[in-house]
Amino acid sequence: MPEGDTVWLTAHRLDQALTGEVVTTCEFRLPQLATSDLTGMAVTEVLARGKHILIRLDSELTLHSHLRMDGSWYLTRSGHPARRYPDHMIRVLLGNDSWLATGYRLHDVQLVRRSDEDRFVGHLGPDLLGPDWDRVEAVRRLQSHPDDSIGDALLDQRNLAGIGNMYKSEALFMERINPWTPVNAVATIDQLVNTAFRLLRANRDHPEQSTTGLPGRGQAHWVYERAGQPCRVCRAVIRRELQGDPARQRSTYWCPRCQPEGA
Repeated sequence: MPEGDTVWLTAHRLDQALTGEVVTTCEFRLPQLATSDLTGMAVTEVLARGKHILIRLDSELTLHSHLRMDGSWYLTRSGHPARRYPDHMIRVLLGNDSWLATGYRLHDVQLVRRSDEDRFVGHLGPDLLGPDWDRVEAVRRLQSHPDDSIGDALLDQRNLAGIGNMYKSEALFMERINPWTPVNAVATIDQLVNTAFRLLRANRDHPEQSTTGLPGRGQAHWVYERAGQPCRVCRAVIRRELQGDPARQRSTYWCPRCQPEGA
């Protein structure tokens, strides 16, 4: 699933291309929206809320979408072919005189009144990349589930919105915390949240995601997707294991020496 900074950058680019412009092209290739038409309406704002994208219009309607694992929005100049993926993957075409936004393999696409946006995002915790970011509230929500493992708690978007598998693994490594440590045993949880915030903010304005400060291929991450390779700090072998509820397990990467049990 895309990390919060990827979703933020997607929304930011859509906002630059669509906001303030009247919709001249609108096509929904989804049964529930097949007869909907937004042409003649103006886009007033595009924003990310956690991993959700909200396209707001002057009609007080909001087009909601979620990227999940494989969705994307792709911008092309109007009049140019919208061909990043095969046509059968297109779910939404939304454009103006200058730009065409094409939504590929989007999920949870709904057209709702702006007052009903909470149906999709009302449950989310403070957004690490949002204007309403509240570190104190995020820490409070994490600590309200003291028996959860810290790895699972960081991925729970009800606690704080925007952290995905990569930032979970990287932030825990940087703070030398074992991913299976119960929340109530993490003494530096405030510092952990600050580290996650700093990483997402540092990466939000560009598609490359680096936590090491090195942009080169194979150098950008401390532990993420490096199972079987030596730790960059201690040379122990990085491990990977599934973590979480059996129905929604995610891969966790960690260094057993830098992040021992009980750490």
